[in-house]
Amino acid sequence: MATFLSALGRFSFRRRWYVTVLWTGLLVLAGVLAAQAPAAPQTDFAMPGTEAQRAYDVLHERFPAQNANGATARVVFKSDGGRVTEPQTKEAIGRTVQELGKDPQVSQVADPFVTHSVSKDGSTAYAQVTYEVSSPEVEEDSRTALMDTVERARSSTLTVEVGGNALSASEGSHASEAIGLAVAAVVLVITFGALLAAGLPLFTAMLGVGIGMSVIKALSSALGLGSTTSVLATMLGLAVGIDYALFVVSRYRAELAEGRDREEAAGRALGTAGSAVVFAGLTVVIALVGLAVVNIPVLTQMGLAAAGTVALAVLIAVTLVPALLGIAGRRIRPAGPRRGKLFTKTPDAKTSDAKSPDAKSPDEGAVPRPGMGVRWARFVTRRPLAVLLVGVAALLTVAVPAASLELGLPDDGSQPTSTTQRRAYDLLSKEFGPGFNGPLMVVAQPEGGGSAKTAAESATARIQRMDDVARVNPPRLNNSDDTAVLTVVPATAPSSLETTDLVHALRDPGLEADSGAQIMVSGSTAMNIDVSQKLTDALVPYLALVAGLALLLLIAVFRSLLVPLKAALGFVLSITAALGVVVAVFQWGWGASLFGVSDPGPVVSLTPIFMVGVVFGLAMDYEVFLVTRMREAYVSGQSPLNAISSGFEFGGRVVTAAAIIMISVFAAFMGSDELMVKTIGFGLATAVFLDAFIVRMTLVPAVLALLGHRAWWLPRRLDRWVPDIDVEGAKLGAPERNEPDEAVRASTAPAGLGS
Repeated sequence: MATFLSALGRFSFRRRWYVTVLWTGLLVLAGVLAAQAPAAPQTDFAMPGTEAQRAYDVLHERFPAQNANGATARVVFKSDGGRVTEPQTKEAIGRTVQELGKDPQVSQVADPFVTHSVSKDGSTAYAQVTYEVSSPEVEEDSRTALMDTVERARSSTLTVEVGGNALSASEGSHASEAIGLAVAAVVLVITFGALLAAGLPLFTAMLGVGIGMSVIKALSSALGLGSTTSVLATMLGLAVGIDYALFVVSRYRAELAEGRDREEAAGRALGTAGSAVVFAGLTVVIALVGLAVVNIPVLTQMGLAAAGTVALAVLIAVTLVPALLGIAGRRIRPAGPRRGKLFTKTPDAKTSDAKSPDAKSPDEGAVPRPGMGVRWARFVTRRPLAVLLVGVAALLTVAVPAASLELGLPDDGSQPTSTTQRRAYDLLSKEFGPGFNGPLMVVAQPEGGGSAKTAAESATARIQRMDDVARVNPPRLNNSDDTAVLTVVPATAPSSLETTDLVHALRDPGLEADSGAQIMVSGSTAMNIDVSQKLTDALVPYLALVAGLALLLLIAVFRSLLVPLKAALGFVLSITAALGVVVAVFQWGWGASLFGVSDPGPVVSLTPIFMVGVVFGLAMDYEVFLVTRMREAYVSGQSPLNAISSGFEFGGRVVTAAAIIMISVFAAFMGSDELMVKTIGFGLATAVFLDAFIVRMTLVPAVLALLGHRAWWLPRRLDRWVPDIDVEGAKLGAPERNEPDEAVRASTAPAGLGS
């Protein structure tokens, strides 16, 4: 691998203009195809395999005129200081109802005075607007007309708000991405100390995201890719695109500092850092593609789109980056002088600072003080057991809230209080009961050719006696009298545990036996429950699949059993701790106002599995980047402790910068109005912080110090089967490997843990 990538790096460096023109042409071609492609379809939130989805399908088949999947909007009227039945107010509401029905996509508008949709005190009423198309298919003109009608209906004596799935969240601007890029630019300038070197990773990352987004848009109509597939792709494309280019450029400057000519430096940078980029990117791709096992279309689409963008980032890092380094020429300067030479066969970090009678005075050429990364590595390896225990205890403490994780899907109740959707939701909940915003649809199909009406009457009598049922509306029957629909209004809020228990009670086989019909429960609340359960059931198989494939890959990369196992266990700690922080903020409300969380509640159902997939890939990124440097030093003859210090000398600063960049990109998405995007951005930023700085930069060196030479052990039988990938670039003409002698082995092994 190292030899191939080194040759590719030298080729790209020599043919720099051809490679650059090729990528520029791909960007232009993708842009042209995207511009000519039809608009992306709205995201289809179908959830195959769930009872709620099967019920929707039955309603679509048996009640075609009613369009069970049709979008709805509830226009809420609140009389200020009076009753909505007063002549003037009633007339104003009537005009609004008539105007709402003029939209060509609206199938019907229920007049609140005809359907008796008026609160007991007469102060509030609502009109149900039903559309002929599903929520994703409602045109922007129809949404605009709806909002304009609501605005005209408002007066000094009448408050009018609107909610429902017919409204779409605002598209928002690209301010989030801009903030993340600005922070990344500052970090890169500090890391490289030069604008050109700092700008190169930003440029290549944006080019990769540009191509990726254009390809997604061009294929969206043909492949049915929903409009939300680009969210995660943009987030990850920016983060890994910057990071991968950062590692290649940093290694290139380090090779220049070793005195190599620029073409050779580019080749060695690709053969070493490029190898780490390829395998780190492959772990991310595996984790994202693995989301398909959950069998939720929107999740699969987002995972595949993001995986494609990550693959593009890898290809750009190993082809375009060396080409741009060649174009930049001498304007990319070598890395600054190192603060001490560790890459030699010398006593380890514990003894190198000890004074001896023959030590030279500072004015006789003493070695400069090591950098911060080396000093931190030495601190950890001097007391590895204490550091390990403290770090694990801290992560486990932070992870405690994860045991209380509750899942749900966002609705109007999770919108900011400043929105009309949230105000309509609160008005309906206050005047009509907390369960009014989450009605349940019970579909009854009689068995053996019986009457749907009879089955519905039997089911209604049983349901009305259940706990937490506010009321059961009269059944709706289809023309052939073989299907009935009951609307059940819970007495509790949609996200409450009592409502969840009610859904399970409605699905009890006893109800089917009493009514003589097959019973299915649907509606947004039931769908949320089914999706959450499906995601929970898929989490362990998904994690096993992804972790298993990644462990096999890491065994090949590190030629070790314990290092990949340590990497996986560290990931479990970091993801659990990150979920604990998400629960504390978004579910419990700790510091919610600081992060723009207006109403704490259940965590968005898709968040945990997204975090597991993405964070696993990113955690392996930092593991590969940092530990390959340590292995490179170890196979070159250094002791295990010196290898740890060398890894931090060459990679600590760059990994730190990469983590800060990724955290800033993810955190910037917390400014989104979409609760799912906000939660995922916060969760990923938190997970990267915990994994990079506590697990990889602290626990990893502590564990490696305790293991000593055993960390790099691979059974002989397995050694014959595992391919020699040579990620550390030992076959690139590096100095001959020297095995550490027994004296060095003995002096560097932790007490009681020698070879």
